[in-house]
Amino acid sequence: MKQFDVIVVGAGPGGYVAAIRAAQQGKKVAVVERQAVGGACLNVGCIPSKTYLTHSHWVLTAQQAKENGIALTLGEIDFAKLVKRKDQVVAGLQMGIKQLFKRHKISLFNGEAKLLGKNRLQVGNEQLQALDLLLATGSHPFIPSIKGLDQVDYLTTDTIFSLQKLPQNLVIIGGGVIAIELAFAFQPLGCQVTVLEVAPDILLTEDPAARELIKQRLRQLGTIVKTGVKLQQISQTNIISSAGTFTFDQLLVATGRRADLTLAQQLQLQLDETKRFVKVDRHYQTSQAHVYAIGDLIGGYQLAHAASAEGLRAVAAICQQPQAPVAARQIPRCVYTFPEIASFGLNEQQAQAAGYQVEIKQVPLAANGRAMASLATAGFIKIISEKQYHEILGAVIVGENATELIHILLTAAAAEATADELAEIVFAHPTLAEAIGETANAIMGQAIHG
Repeated sequence: MKQFDVIVVGAGPGGYVAAIRAAQQGKKVAVVERQAVGGACLNVGCIPSKTYLTHSHWVLTAQQAKENGIALTLGEIDFAKLVKRKDQVVAGLQMGIKQLFKRHKISLFNGEAKLLGKNRLQVGNEQLQALDLLLATGSHPFIPSIKGLDQVDYLTTDTIFSLQKLPQNLVIIGGGVIAIELAFAFQPLGCQVTVLEVAPDILLTEDPAARELIKQRLRQLGTIVKTGVKLQQISQTNIISSAGTFTFDQLLVATGRRADLTLAQQLQLQLDETKRFVKVDRHYQTSQAHVYAIGDLIGGYQLAHAASAEGLRAVAAICQQPQAPVAARQIPRCVYTFPEIASFGLNEQQAQAAGYQVEIKQVPLAANGRAMASLATAGFIKIISEKQYHEILGAVIVGENATELIHILLTAAAAEATADELAEIVFAHPTLAEAIGETANAIMGQAIHG
């Protein structure tokens, strides 16, 4: 029996970050991972998808350059080479995590964790025990019940990045963030993408104006987008639906993810009212003392950076240095489409429901000098503020580099800066960030270009 202070189950962005912090605090730490370090984010999610999106961005940039006087000729796309580059990026980041484990003397055990007793686990031939157990077991793709689907060799978000050949016709069932990002990743490479969403719209978690921009851009690229679709039957080569029949050579089911409750159920941990997530207190402790849970396992925003932040706070509690839980209003939400969408905090309806008198200003990027020079005028900056004191309650940015720009507003809100103070900042010209200052000034009734 190998003894540790802390055992972390899951080496995704929540688990590996928590393990390193615990080791920094002097704990003897073990990490158990049944697949590859980095979890879904690094291996089959955030990193592979952003790598493919970069490839597609190169294609679109070349097309844009040709339309504006720089004659570039695109040859045949070597998809196998693009896959190889993706694999190199993933492998490099995996190696980085392993080196961090080595530096901090963290023991890594590869295999499925099975419960033996109180905080005692079996991993392969090894038996491990610790005072504190931190569950970061993540999630797996949710597969809906559709007639004929079980007879089809379909892809999930866990397997699509294993493709070695670019599909000619890719049908995506689902219109959430992952599904839409993958549509943008594959369509510009020469793949005909069709998105079928059963809900009334795609990207239902995002700002309505942002959704419209993204649908418009998808259709400009040639992507077929159908919403409110009833899926009737699937065969090896086509889908029969209320929107028509669609042929494919690859089918991707991207209908969300579900928490992996396997170990949680072995531990008989209490679940929340939905029975889909583990219930935790404000310090991420479960219904059992010395057992903590974070990330996709506990619901909330199922985002890599949210899991990392939760992991750090769980370790703080383990080390008797409790901190306030992660504030949902301070977690950025990013969609890496063309243009990007980034947001945080409350939208107008949520702010009003919380009792605020709301002031909202939205400034388009169409008049921004840098956006015009860069052919990146699609998008806007929106700030949701409290009317009397101009507290920043939330924000939405749609546009090029939105996922980077959002942190300006997020930092201001976290520091309790008001729109008044944001309006006083001198933004460099020409930059996209100027539009943030313009929006803050609009709240004050003193926008220059509005």
